[in-house]
Amino acid sequence: MISFIHERRYRSLVKAASWRFLGTLDTIAVSWLLTGRFRTAVSIGGVEVFTKMLIYYLHERAWNRIKLGKVERVEPEYHI
Repeated sequence: MISFIHERRYRSLVKAASWRFLGTLDTIAVSWLLTGRFRTAVSIGGVEVFTKMLIYYLHERAWNRIKLGKVERVEPEYHI
């Protein structure tokens, strides 16, 4: 029996959303430090949250198709 792990699309979406939340907080903080304007920083963060989430999702799905670094594990049908 060949055993493998397949990630569902919703897992990629949840990972993308959680990563973007943290990334957007970072973008807002850096933008605020550079511009000194909180409203500008939030505007920048508000735009990039959607564009980068889409890019991350597409990137994640593309890497799921690439075999580089993946190991296929073969397990016997029964154990003694």
